[in-house]
Amino acid sequence: MVSVSKPKASASYPPGPKGDFFFGILPEYSRDPLGFISKSAKEYGDVVYWKVAWFSLYQLNHPDYIQEVLVTKSNLFHKNRSLQLFRRIFGNGLVSSEGEFWQRQRRLMQPAFYRERIFAYGEVIVDYAQQLLATWQDGDIRDVHEEMMALTLEIVAKTLFEADVEQQVKTIGTALQESIEYFEARNNNLFLFLLPEWFPTRKNLRFLRAVQQLDEIVYTLIRQRRMSGEDKGDLLSMLLQVKDEDGIGMSDQQVRDEVMTLFIAGHETTALTMSWTFYLLSQYPEVEAKLVQELQSVLGGRMPTLADLPQLRYTEWVVMESMRLYPPVWALGRTVMQDCEIAGYGLRAGDSVIVSQWVMHRDSRYFDNPEIFKPERWQGDFAKKLPTFAYFPFGGGPRICIGKSFAMMEAVLLLASIAQKFRLMLVPEQKIIPWPAFTLRPKYGIKMLLAER
Repeated sequence: MVSVSKPKASASYPPGPKGDFFFGILPEYSRDPLGFISKSAKEYGDVVYWKVAWFSLYQLNHPDYIQEVLVTKSNLFHKNRSLQLFRRIFGNGLVSSEGEFWQRQRRLMQPAFYRERIFAYGEVIVDYAQQLLATWQDGDIRDVHEEMMALTLEIVAKTLFEADVEQQVKTIGTALQESIEYFEARNNNLFLFLLPEWFPTRKNLRFLRAVQQLDEIVYTLIRQRRMSGEDKGDLLSMLLQVKDEDGIGMSDQQVRDEVMTLFIAGHETTALTMSWTFYLLSQYPEVEAKLVQELQSVLGGRMPTLADLPQLRYTEWVVMESMRLYPPVWALGRTVMQDCEIAGYGLRAGDSVIVSQWVMHRDSRYFDNPEIFKPERWQGDFAKKLPTFAYFPFGGGPRICIGKSFAMMEAVLLLASIAQKFRLMLVPEQKIIPWPAFTLRPKYGIKMLLAER
């Protein structure tokens, strides 16, 4: 996609789509969010002005402007109002909290993600991959998205709680799916967006019931661990024991909020990365052949270990390229907290800003043939030469994803474990449609035929 800087439409506002008189761009955006933001960047340039009812929103399509919002002027921007719809799930966890409280929680949680600690979970990841592979048979047809969601859920439950939640996976998965659908419905419908969540509509009641189910599972685990006082070496044990400089730890509510954040983010994004990766490999057999060649050379048929990661370079490039084309987090929203200036335009307190990984990752200024799945582009020092916010699947600035290293390790180990044992071929006549809800999901799943190698 070509995105070119264009002259300012006026001293007050950048250029942008006109939209409906009452609802602004919302009707057009709701029909095809990804197409709309891509078209806006292509037609109007690096700064685009949207009008949504009485809200003003600025779409930023240049790494420098994104850096201003996420780094240099990050104190002037808070998480966007749309995320408030998910506060009932995330509570005041890292994803949704702000200010000094967020800084305290980030400091408390940082040791849980030191490299030595997360590397200890490498064996867990491979063990669960082996358990999944033992259930697969040559000729089976599986929805790879469902399979990856269940797999990464089991992994995050083990690393978070040192617990097997096989009996609860279906309940948790259904609750999360209903929550995602609720977010998407409310975020793209002005009436539902303005309606309070306590109002007894069918969607509101289903959502609140889903959150209650998640709460029951998590609070039960927290209470059991508090009572036992046992340190199982998992992330929950660390969250219960950690204290700030004043010797104050987290309340059950704070632990619950952080656990729920890690629970969702810790399996959703990796599952989506794996789902889209297997889809892309099925469309690019030459890439799959190179991947399998590396796996055979490095692993020789055995399962991968952490020691293999430095040699699995092409495998890592495949993951990075998959996240470029199908970033699990496809856009970030921010609300302007006080009047400021971006790209020469005056933004007022209360305005909104959107920056999109989907748009930036497909910008031909930074990626040759951006629509093509080409892992080789990441060889050498390509990543170092890119502007920081031309490629940012994990966000950036002080709020960059705390689990970035874990997620990359998990994705590479899972891909290496699965791809050397099975080839996954796309079942014909499917609609593979990216669904930009809270994350970028395949709307109808991805059914694939398994062929044992």
